[in-house]
Amino acid sequence: MRKMATLNRVVESPARAREAAAYSRTKSFSSMPNTPHLLASVDLGSNSFRLIVGRIEETPAGSQIYQVDALREPVRLAAGLSPDKMLDRASQERAWAALKRFGERLRDFHPDHVRAVATNTVRVAKNAGEFLAEAERALGFPIEVIAGREEARLIYAGAAHSVPAISGKRLVVDIGGGSTEFIIGSHYTPLIMESLYIGCVSHSRAFFPAGNVDEYTMRQAELAAKREIQIISREYKQAGWDQAIGSSGTARALAELVEANGFNDPSVTHGISRVGLERLKRALIKAENVNRLKLVALKPDRVPVLAGGLSIMLAVFEELGIDYVDTTDGALRLGVLYDLLGRTQHEDMRAVTVEGFMRRYGVDRPQAERIRDLAIDFFNQLGDEPDAERAEEARIFLRWAASLHEIGLSISHSAYHKHSAYIASNADMPGFSRTDQARLAALVLGHAGKLGKLSQARDVEWPLLFCLRLAALLCRRRADIGLPGIRVAHTNSGGYEVHLPNEWVANNPLTDYSLIQEAAEWEKVGIRYRVVYTDD
Repeated sequence: MRKMATLNRVVESPARAREAAAYSRTKSFSSMPNTPHLLASVDLGSNSFRLIVGRIEETPAGSQIYQVDALREPVRLAAGLSPDKMLDRASQERAWAALKRFGERLRDFHPDHVRAVATNTVRVAKNAGEFLAEAERALGFPIEVIAGREEARLIYAGAAHSVPAISGKRLVVDIGGGSTEFIIGSHYTPLIMESLYIGCVSHSRAFFPAGNVDEYTMRQAELAAKREIQIISREYKQAGWDQAIGSSGTARALAELVEANGFNDPSVTHGISRVGLERLKRALIKAENVNRLKLVALKPDRVPVLAGGLSIMLAVFEELGIDYVDTTDGALRLGVLYDLLGRTQHEDMRAVTVEGFMRRYGVDRPQAERIRDLAIDFFNQLGDEPDAERAEEARIFLRWAASLHEIGLSISHSAYHKHSAYIASNADMPGFSRTDQARLAALVLGHAGKLGKLSQARDVEWPLLFCLRLAALLCRRRADIGLPGIRVAHTNSGGYEVHLPNEWVANNPLTDYSLIQEAAEWEKVGIRYRVVYTDD
């Protein structure tokens, strides 16, 4: 019998433990009698937190979602963001309280039918990790932090599903609390997407901290927003659009004000005209302070962010040459529902993105498929995840990691796994949250090289990494060589065992040597790893 390298195992990650706890508290969707087909989305925006529940209905044209319930909490999370990008305690407590109330509404939902996303403020907050840990406990479901362009994609999906179809292109502008998204698309497909760091909360804090408004300050706020929009204006004007849509809270609030107070042109019955915005600005400047503004349809929770939102919308009209925008309430949260619907119907946008990356980076498909199939076989043998749905989710990420593990070769063969991980972490990947991308990048980074680079990382999925690394090691020849029956299992102490036929090992000395090195590598991170040679 040959030597066996022995290692110890690390504990399960905190995030996985939180997800498992949330799952255990939630009833199985399929086991709930007489439950309608419901999906729910939670939007942790920089100004408001929103929850919507939608019912899925099948129609001849496809699946449609009809809203059956909605909750909104004016948390104003961005107002609690300090100059050094730390969320203060008061804003966090407002957020946690709101999420507890949302959690009660979602208590009987299956985890696969709820998706919660956090946007700009959580993206930039330095203490986001601490905030999210408590936020997930309050809500009872995982929360994904999404990148700006992913937010833009989901916003367009929500807007496109909530307005009548047109034959040409449409521009969607969504002024949020901490960022503004600009999307040009056709039908349900976004073509150009950008996210700029200007929002109604951040702009109001920067230019109207006490609510005071005058001609000079308003103009400075408009110019600051214009400077940001100038970065994208040329490309957007060249692309052109046939319809402009303002989505979500700020646009809808401005539309209600200009409509209810008769500020629009007489020919404009709804939506926002340039004349209407200018008249609203004049009324605000005349009042001298937003708290003294007396207008029909002005909601108290919109007062603190009105001046900032108005100045950004004025800049959008001026810089992009817009005279009128229609409005819709369908935005990020509705887009999340439709994206979630796609996942439940096996139309996951993430799978489309992975396929696109494979083409873009010239992935060696036969090699990726060899490693994918072998890694999945090893994962099935381990049987780590007793829950069928969570096991399938793990297999999906293992497949994606195998598909993309060599995309870094497009940059350099040297340390290609680091280049692959950098691309997976930083590229715009439609459908993927930042959490998804971090999870994928960790697998890609760890599939080769030293494991020590992951020893300080949080939430490393060691079983998936074991399967991926072993598959990559055994497929080094990049050919269909007819591998023998290789068995893998957990050791009694929770590590890993690899069982190989003696005769095959004797004929493959490089693989034998590589496995001994691999076992030693796992030992460095404290995980038991045994290579067992059999007479089978």
